[in-house]
Amino acid sequence: MRLPLGWSRARATLAIAALLAAAFVLVYAAGLDARAPSWAGFLPYRFSFDGYAQGAPLALTPLTATLVHGNWIHLGFSLLILLLCGRAAEGVVGPVGIVILYVLGAYAAAAGHFLLEPRGLVPMYGASGAVAAVIGAYAMLFGKRKPGVGNARLGFWLNALWLIAFWIVLQLLLAYVSARPSVGIAIGAHVGGFLLGMALARPLLLLRYRKA
Repeated sequence: MRLPLGWSRARATLAIAALLAAAFVLVYAAGLDARAPSWAGFLPYRFSFDGYAQGAPLALTPLTATLVHGNWIHLGFSLLILLLCGRAAEGVVGPVGIVILYVLGAYAAAAGHFLLEPRGLVPMYGASGAVAAVIGAYAMLFGKRKPGVGNARLGFWLNALWLIAFWIVLQLLLAYVSARPSVGIAIGAHVGGFLLGMALARPLLLLRYRKA
């Protein structure tokens, strides 16, 4: 599939990116950067134990978590990959499709994180899990089989999976350069979002063109 050119067909991607940037600026301008992760982040402990009522509404925390970032480097990497992969994916699945990917990707990321740390006391935050869903859809829509691999299907999956490996390594490097050793990388969130994106790519494509 050919990559779409231009940004005229990526308005939803641009809107999501603008929302993330605006939320970051507002949080820091209000001096809430230290409190935002614990209030808006996804905390597995809240789902494992009743009566823990601190923070944003429980059912919304997978989404509110995507609006909080540790610093501008954390935000910048998420925006960069979102814009690069989102522009192409939105050109195929449409604006509604990209919003569905982002929103459901946020919940899939929370589910993946919960499965690995069901009693975790450290809040998960950042848009990288939701962005991983966009990467997963991008991999399915624009992936090509790896040269030198005899099995075409295997080559295609290898080409898709290297993207999530790259994204996780990028996040690990980000944690290192951000000088915040207390912030861990939610591997389960990235994998959960990515798998959701891969699973939804074709259904969203069919949904958009069902009447064509």
